[in-house]
Amino acid sequence: MICNLEEDMIIKGIGGFYYVSTKKGVIECKAKGIFRKRGITPLAGDNVKITDENGGWIIEEILPRKNFFVRPPISNLDVMFILASTVEPSPNRLLLDKMTAIAVSKDVKPVIVVTKCDMASHKEICDNYALSNITVIAVSADNDDGVEQIKDLVKGNITAFTGNSGVGKSTLLGRLMPEKTFETAAISKKLGRGKHTTRQVELFTAFGGLIADTPGFSSLDMERACLILKEDIQYTFPDIEPHIENCQFTGCSHRTEKGCAVIKAVEEKKITKSRYSSYVEMYNAALNIKEWQTKK
Repeated sequence: MICNLEEDMIIKGIGGFYYVSTKKGVIECKAKGIFRKRGITPLAGDNVKITDENGGWIIEEILPRKNFFVRPPISNLDVMFILASTVEPSPNRLLLDKMTAIAVSKDVKPVIVVTKCDMASHKEICDNYALSNITVIAVSADNDDGVEQIKDLVKGNITAFTGNSGVGKSTLLGRLMPEKTFETAAISKKLGRGKHTTRQVELFTAFGGLIADTPGFSSLDMERACLILKEDIQYTFPDIEPHIENCQFTGCSHRTEKGCAVIKAVEEKKITKSRYSSYVEMYNAALNIKEWQTKK
């Protein structure tokens, strides 16, 4: 799904008011009470229908969503840029694999952006995803090539940037949109994290698409809010999925079964050991997750 910038869309919600981008400009709206009764919250990214009611604008309908996230509150996301830095904080292999899996599970294109590549090599990360068809972009302070690649991926899409604080998210957003100000605090030496001071999601028009400033879009928050059933995890690894149909076992967990096609693919180096290890760790961690928990 490519976002339609011609449709009325919520670009920000704050204090019970929603700011809708229309052909006539940005209009401040309230939501109909029926949404609250139905447990529905309008989100940035929602395509909506609005109407003038007693001199004020009202959101009367939220059009069908492609996807939505609870934290941060955003919908219809097309591309998720997952940031990892070569140095402080050091890249976490399992965490990156979890984030790409969450993106795929939500029908979002994951793109790994490796920052601070002028300070250390990003080869290990690139090698890890070489067989996955997941795009990896290198960004450094002394080269704009990676930034230009990101701009191309923003075009026509609703995009967001995620990553633990300190990986350079706000710095990168500042390079992409220097006219905007993204407030940051210094990295906490004790926790190895930084602090983002933004309070609400806001969509900015840029490069023919939309970029979301997403407070709270840390890897930890995503992991807690986006649970995946153990039997679905295999489909969130683009490098594992092609081998599933060759597996001779129905309901195979691809962990210990003899003759498993996925395990064979790992042995034949068609799937990297690192990625397969992440799959197994995620599967084991999801053994007790129930379907109702994934519907939050």
